[in-house]
Amino acid sequence: MNEQRAARSVEAVFREDRSRLLALLAARFGDLDLAEETASEAIEAALARWPVDGVPDKPLAWLLTTARRKAIDRIRRDRAYAERLAVLQVESDRAGAAAPARSGFDDIPDERLQLFFTCCHPALSAEARTALTLRFLAGLTTPEVARAFLVPQATMAQRIVRAKRKIRSARIPFRVPEPDELPARLPSVLRVLYLVFTEGYAASSGTELLRPDLADEAIRLARILHRLLPQEREVAGLLALLLLTDARRAARTDAAGNQVLLEDQDRTRWDADRIAEGQRLVVPALTGPGVGPYAVQAAIAALHDEAVAFETTDWPQIVALYDVLLQLEPSPLVALNRAVALAMRDGPEAGLVLLDELTAAGELHGYHLLPAARADLLRRLGRTAEAAAAYRAALDLVGNEPERATLARRLGELTGP
Repeated sequence: MNEQRAARSVEAVFREDRSRLLALLAARFGDLDLAEETASEAIEAALARWPVDGVPDKPLAWLLTTARRKAIDRIRRDRAYAERLAVLQVESDRAGAAAPARSGFDDIPDERLQLFFTCCHPALSAEARTALTLRFLAGLTTPEVARAFLVPQATMAQRIVRAKRKIRSARIPFRVPEPDELPARLPSVLRVLYLVFTEGYAASSGTELLRPDLADEAIRLARILHRLLPQEREVAGLLALLLLTDARRAARTDAAGNQVLLEDQDRTRWDADRIAEGQRLVVPALTGPGVGPYAVQAAIAALHDEAVAFETTDWPQIVALYDVLLQLEPSPLVALNRAVALAMRDGPEAGLVLLDELTAAGELHGYHLLPAARADLLRRLGRTAEAAAAYRAALDLVGNEPERATLARRLGELTGP
């Protein structure tokens, strides 16, 4: 019984505070490999000692102390390793000398903010940033990260190894950027969380429309980031966007896992608590000069959530917000979403003109939602043959089976069995 209780205690601590433990060790020793290895050794020690000695009053502090001792023992045994870590630590100490101390519960500092910015450093590739964030901050195992990226485990393991090697070779410090650096560095962190959530909200491939595990992790990490950077309005904007969007999760599929489009969703199944929390966050995110793109997207999501029915959606205001977003973030994806909203406000012909321009530009070549949106507007205009061709083009590109089934059903409605 003691062994079971100890195992549950270790599991609970490691699940809740793994990222804090890794961040503290990485900040202390400047090496993710050493942090990960000694954290694992501390867990093994806890499984051996806690059934005998009892679970300590402060389990995280016990694990941290044990891991630090094991790290020091390892450094003492390996002179070259010690010399390399010493150089990294001196540089890290210099970089972070001016940073104010931050305290977490149990008087243990919360160094996760440093780990966020290290894992999302601009010297790393976008894929590496996302992989490291999922591995070290979300606590996913390497096989779980591989499944998230839909790549073999060995491929992901090598990707993570190369990313950690890059952190060492480039001497990327474990520190929070200075205030004057933050505007340039924070978007990279927010982008990673947004991409993780997007894959959870609408999986790019596979048999399921949703990946709740990824959506939940993105929201959890966004909450942590918001607690650590409460004054950053775009952090609040991102968290609001994720909550307001994820609030519709339960209504986005039926009992069989089939996709349910926004206009057909049972809005009583939307999560009212998440909507309310997201609405509260939108207000400070939009207040003051220099509104960011995540805050604007959150405002758009709030308008969708506030509509009691699809027919009462405030499309004029949504189009106006997309106009703002297009100025802040001039991308073809934003232009696509604006075109769809414009079609709802001004009619399908107006939206189709913009979608045809996007098609001609070629920037969204290979993106299935562009021909899918064209097909829907062509269908509404009664241009059946063109709509069917657009649906077939979308079917050639889509990777997600529930979305494929929706497109095939729409095509079948036009062409018959």
